[in-house]
Formats: sequence, structure tokens, C-alpha cells
Amino acid sequence: MNIYITFGQSHTHRVNGKTFDCDSVAVIEAENEAEGRKKAFEYFGDKWFTSYTDNSWIGEMTKYFPRGFIEVERGKI
Repeated sequence: MNIYITFGQSHTHRVNGKTFDCDSVAVIEAENEAEGRKKAFEYFGDKWFTSYTDNSWIGEMTKYFPRGFIEVERGKI
């Protein structure tokens, strides 16, 4: 399953050579939501806004993230 992580206005991170910020959505592949959130804390500390699952992400929300979806780990989605 994929976990989608969004960021606040002042949250900017560089992970695995990629920049994540309020204009992008980080995509983490995980077995379940708890594992995905654990990975989010490992990658971003506590400086992110919220998480969504495949079932809770609403396609209309994509318009708020002009940089789009960025996978955290290469080749995971």
C-alpha cells in the first residue's frame, strides 16, 4: 500500500537526493498505515503535516500540490 505524506509551509526536506516541501506529496510504500507513518518519522522527523492511505486520498486534493507525487525510495511505486 502507499502512504501519502503532506508537509506544512515551513517544512522542507532533502531525502535520498529528492526535495520534499509543501508543494509535493511524499509517497512511501508500506505494509500498512502504521509502518508508513513510522517510515515518515524516520525520513522527516516530526516536520510533516499529515498522512493519507490509498483509500483516504481524494484525487481532487492533487491540485494543491503542483510538484506532484514524489516517491521517497526509488523504485517503490
